[in-house]
Amino acid sequence: MRLYDTARREVVVFDPPPTVSMYVCGITPYDSTHLGHAFTYLLHDLVIRRLEDLGHQVHMVRNITDVDDSILPKARELGIHFLELAAGEIARFHRDLVALDMRPAIAEPRATEAIDDMIPLLERLRDQGHTYTVEGITWFDVSTYPEFGSLSGLTTEEMIVLSAERGGTPDDPRQRNPLDFILWQPSAEDEPVWDSPFGPGRPGWHIECSAMSAATLGQPIDLHGGGGDLVFPHHECELAQTEAATGEPFVKHWIHGGLVAYHGEKMSKSLGNLVFVSDLDEVGDARAIRLALLAHHYRADFEWRDSEFDQAMDLLDLLVAAAAGEVAERSTEGPMLAAVRTALDDDLDTVTALEVLRSAVGPDAPILDPAGRADLRSASALVGVRLETPVHRNDPKDEE
Repeated sequence: MRLYDTARREVVVFDPPPTVSMYVCGITPYDSTHLGHAFTYLLHDLVIRRLEDLGHQVHMVRNITDVDDSILPKARELGIHFLELAAGEIARFHRDLVALDMRPAIAEPRATEAIDDMIPLLERLRDQGHTYTVEGITWFDVSTYPEFGSLSGLTTEEMIVLSAERGGTPDDPRQRNPLDFILWQPSAEDEPVWDSPFGPGRPGWHIECSAMSAATLGQPIDLHGGGGDLVFPHHECELAQTEAATGEPFVKHWIHGGLVAYHGEKMSKSLGNLVFVSDLDEVGDARAIRLALLAHHYRADFEWRDSEFDQAMDLLDLLVAAAAGEVAERSTEGPMLAAVRTALDDDLDTVTALEVLRSAVGPDAPILDPAGRADLRSASALVGVRLETPVHRNDPKDEE
């Protein structure tokens, strides 16, 4: 496989060991799974499927950030305990992943259950001179890690702007450097609090993933990723604090997906312009969500249009019809499966892979024989779209 590496900023050969460790940054459970999430997790799901197809085992860990500066205000607004909010959204998230037929994680650590893993990491950073504390807040001092910024490749000025937009505190006068980031902080009166050598409080966002990945996968991680908006600051900070603490390489290969926009704006909870997986699944077939997203290369930002789901439903109808009937029992590779494998190995070229599937149902496509139907099913299954069951549609007239 050849995959783009965010840190090296080029497509390189990805040659992992027989058992591949993968860490994927998961949700902050204060709202439902939207298409931006689905696009990110589809990326990693496709990598897992192809690696398994090549004979690898994949140990994928996906965390849950159930305490941070997003979920706590939302719980306060709703007047419920933050863990109650998290429980409901995690359950809905899991239902969405099952509907989308995503490969399951081997572990799904939660930040609130990993505090004991964070404290020793924080103590090591303190003892090695990477932290300072002012008014009860402990910061990571980025000047102690000269490679800070190497993952994103951004200038200092660009990082400062993004830090302000994405949860950082570059204007806080208590910081030595505007890019220093919080490792531990005092809790507000209505926020959860844990005892620590740094005072009672709660962790910062970035330290959570460093601790959870180390506890579940060790170091180095073969493949680490998430959405493109996590490159900075989250993964940049995660990289800095982990390597500063251990003195060892943290990640061998970084992979990030593009961002999904809707009506001209990035799809986000704060803007209220989300398209939810559960809503689409109610009116149609979740396999069509995968087909619609496959039409976009994973590294490309794109704007979702409602018509894409309808078009994908139509394509799913054609694919299911073409694959119906007797299939050949065989172990040899068919031309469609071979073409999809080649496309996925070329930096997950799902656009080409989807064209391979479309070619089987196009106006000039011949009627498939049992061998062709088996080939189509195998090729489609490799991208997570199984064709053995009828297409699900929910006709609003049926509810009247």
